[in-house]
Amino acid sequence: MTHPTDSIEFASLLCSRLCHDLLSPVGALNNGLELMADETDPDMRQRCLDLLTDSARTSANKLKFFRLAFGSAGGFGDAVPTHEARVAIEGMFSTVGRVKVGWLVEEDMLGKLPVKILLNLALIAGDALVRGGQLDIGAEQRTGVTEIVVRAEGPKLVLDPDLRSALAGTLPPEGLASRTAAAWMVRELVVKAGGEVALSPPGESVLLFGVSIPG
Repeated sequence: MTHPTDSIEFASLLCSRLCHDLLSPVGALNNGLELMADETDPDMRQRCLDLLTDSARTSANKLKFFRLAFGSAGGFGDAVPTHEARVAIEGMFSTVGRVKVGWLVEEDMLGKLPVKILLNLALIAGDALVRGGQLDIGAEQRTGVTEIVVRAEGPKLVLDPDLRSALAGTLPPEGLASRTAAAWMVRELVVKAGGEVALSPPGESVLLFGVSIPG
């Protein structure tokens, strides 16, 4: 990686992001178990069970997503079934309820690198839909190139300026933190592969990310 931050520090930033996102559902699991231990009312126990079920599902969905987005996608070969990516993205946003996912990928398989980039861009764009909206994800393989497009539209779009800078390659060293690590990683992976990252201008009513990767 070309950033002055070493790989160990960068890995710690990704771990911080993971812990931040998993803290809420895991904490809810712990709270539910504590309530169950002291509760005797059948209705309240059922509510506790519902809380435990929702929290366990959310935790599993997040772990599945992060395994593909941040990890090495162990268990797959050089390519990943696009169905796995779709399930991971839909699971990530299913508990939010405000984001509707449109899947526009016809390919049955994509390389690990395009899948990792697609997932991270989807996460960034989905988080920008602070009041919900439509998140459309497309990818296409043509001769010698893989193209990825992520589009977000909703009543309120907020993309952190540091995330935009990370994707554009203009983020200063002091701007690299757990919240910007994924965006910075996307940029580094694309550039290293000889590809390009495109972003819609700030202030637009629609947020667009485009990536072109050779190979």
